[in-house]
Amino acid sequence: MSDHADVMDGPPDRLLTAAEVAERLAVSERWIRDATRTGVIPHIVLGHYRRYSWPKVAEWLEEQQQGGSTLSRRR
Repeated sequence: MSDHADVMDGPPDRLLTAAEVAERLAVSERWIRDATRTGVIPHIVLGHYRRYSWPKVAEWLEEQQQGGSTLSRRR
């Protein structure tokens, strides 16, 4: 099984890293980190780590398809 398949098929409640979210969204890891830092993309703070709940990211992504929301503009 490839690394890509592991990222896509993991348990739905598993928290993801920036690299894993970037791969799922087909964007750079830097974009994810910048979006995290500015509060654009939903994330969880665990000490100095930032992690992502895929259901929350998918919900945010759905809102983006509908023209955006206050979550996408949070700073």
